[in-house]
Amino acid sequence: MNELEFIDRLKAITTHPAARGLADDVAMMPFGRHKLVMTHDMMVEGVHFLRDADPADVAWKLVAVNLSDLAAKGAKPLGLLLGYGRTSGDRWDAAFVEGLKQAIDRFAVPLLGGDTVAMGEGAPRTFGLTAIGEAKGHIVPSRSDAKPGHAVYVTGTIGDAWAGLQIATGLLQSPDIEITASLLKAHTRPMPRVEEGRALSNLVSTMMDVSDGLLLDASRIAKASGVQIEIDLAEVPLSRQFQSLLGDDQEARLKAVTGGDDYQLLLTASPETVLPIALTCVGTCRPGSGLTLHSHGERLELPEHLGFVHI
Repeated sequence: MNELEFIDRLKAITTHPAARGLADDVAMMPFGRHKLVMTHDMMVEGVHFLRDADPADVAWKLVAVNLSDLAAKGAKPLGLLLGYGRTSGDRWDAAFVEGLKQAIDRFAVPLLGGDTVAMGEGAPRTFGLTAIGEAKGHIVPSRSDAKPGHAVYVTGTIGDAWAGLQIATGLLQSPDIEITASLLKAHTRPMPRVEEGRALSNLVSTMMDVSDGLLLDASRIAKASGVQIEIDLAEVPLSRQFQSLLGDDQEARLKAVTGGDDYQLLLTASPETVLPIALTCVGTCRPGSGLTLHSHGERLELPEHLGFVHI
């Protein structure tokens, strides 16, 4: 069975309301007068990071991707629990710990504990992290409350991390050292939008982070909310560095919106709502279902792959 089929089997035994029907990236547990927001992400060598990746970058990204899920719910990070699958390599482990320290210092979130196991010689390094946060208020945005007429927004720019991965794997190169460094950093050291998420969480109808690709993640909001989401490809924000390396044509933009690993926030809100931070409107919710793609008023065929799908 594929990932979605496996998750469907899990849904049958996941009946606690805190699990949100396994239809979101987090669980939400009432705790006294507060609401705890919990998430867990894993990273596997050769799947989520390159075998020659800097261990400190791997640790940073493990923390960042989990905090990004909390950011999408407007939650303040409270603590982390680490699951660490050790193989050989004391230097690798030491560098990972240093990167972990850099991340927990930068994001001011403590490591509270976890577990380590021996994976065996030659096994792919495998890590899991649980992040626990506290919701800002009684509203914790889900994926399921978008309505026809709501606008679709993103923070930041899209596609930089994908471009950085192409540089890291040798598929792309730039003679400009500054461009190379900027795009590589977007891939190796993403920044979770925690403050932006907290500023937006009480004002939006839905919110999630862009992890598997803008189109794929927008389709998930459309499915959960029972609306059709129309994305305007021409409005998707691209960085100067991305455009310098790949251009600004339709092909480049399709790579940006399907590449994933952006860890920007994707959200919907009434167009009448005044939102407190700079955002880019990239689409509209309409009656119907599914995802449509337009550019300069022309409807486009959806690409075969909307983003990164776990097999």
